[in-house]
Amino acid sequence: MQLPIKILLLGSGELGKEFTISAKRLGCYVVACDSYHHAPAQQVADDYEVFDMLDSNALRQVVAKHSPEIIVPEIEAIRTEVLFEFEENGIQITPSARAVNYTMNRDWIRDLASKEIGVRTAQYGYAESKTEALRVAERIGYPVVMKPVMSSSGKGQSVLTGQPDLPMAWEYACSGMRGDRQRVIIEEFIRFEYEITLLTIRQKKGKTLFCPPIGHRQERGDYQESWQPALMDPEILREAETIAEQVTSNLGGAGIYGVEMFVTKEEVIFSELSPRPHDTGMVTMISQNLNEFDLHARAILGLPIPDIEIYGPSASAVVLAKENSDKVSYIGVDDAMKVGRVDVRIFGKPSSRPYRRMAVCLARGDTLDLARADAISASKKITIVSNGSYHIT
Repeated sequence: MQLPIKILLLGSGELGKEFTISAKRLGCYVVACDSYHHAPAQQVADDYEVFDMLDSNALRQVVAKHSPEIIVPEIEAIRTEVLFEFEENGIQITPSARAVNYTMNRDWIRDLASKEIGVRTAQYGYAESKTEALRVAERIGYPVVMKPVMSSSGKGQSVLTGQPDLPMAWEYACSGMRGDRQRVIIEEFIRFEYEITLLTIRQKKGKTLFCPPIGHRQERGDYQESWQPALMDPEILREAETIAEQVTSNLGGAGIYGVEMFVTKEEVIFSELSPRPHDTGMVTMISQNLNEFDLHARAILGLPIPDIEIYGPSASAVVLAKENSDKVSYIGVDDAMKVGRVDVRIFGKPSSRPYRRMAVCLARGDTLDLARADAISASKKITIVSNGSYHIT
């Protein structure tokens, strides 16, 4: 392979920023795209573009302008069907145009996993109106979970305990939709023991690899903390790896997939997956010799991947904004870094809004409990405030 390779990154959030850093360390030239200026990945990329990626013509124009060898989608709000055109013209889509189309749509990937591959999923149904949603919810039986078929980071997701919850849940789901599809998935509420993300790496040459499982906790459908390695019975872990390999092998391509699963007392249940680094996988920035972004870059470039080594019990905890602001300051970063073996990563987002992820605290400890406690303690010491200038203390 000859470097540099030009990569067009579609979506420039915190995950895109870390991927850009990993790709540039391998000599790549990265053009970071997003719908707003000064997105995190744009701050470290070689070039950038600002446009609506749901606009097919705008997307084609940007691809024609930069002539990338590889396109790496990082968000859901992309006119994904256009990616087939680029792939047919010789541009590598990561992991593949088919994989991106399926995984960016919860209905497509759920039908693929349940009906075609035959892995265990929650009972589910789809709705495009409140009336239809009511019928599906009553068929499955309360409690149920309602989500937009296209969204990210848990946006628009809620739990319904009965019919009175439906109108508000429908409105919330519609407000959290990405793209232009007003459709929701309604699924049974799984009473799981815990949930995991299994980072699954498909190589151009070589076998599928797995990172040690990552446990995580969510609020409002969004990741709040994660830890690695999640403690699992070896047989349950093998079952999870089998499911992940079945689904990702069907989708094909090269790159990392974040496969989410519920684990009950009796079984592993497939939930969903992302065709890119996963937010819960940010813990790998402190836990592994190669983090998830390094692994993604190596896989899509066809570079060798050595043994994945984990350093020990590790954890991450997010830092959330509390208010809307076009200028932000970070107070308490110094105090956070005094906690145990903690590192802090500030994403560099130019504005804030309630519950927006702005930074993450990473920790290592002698046990998972200690690592989690330190990560959470550090995250609570950082306060994001509205300010007229960018400032860190």
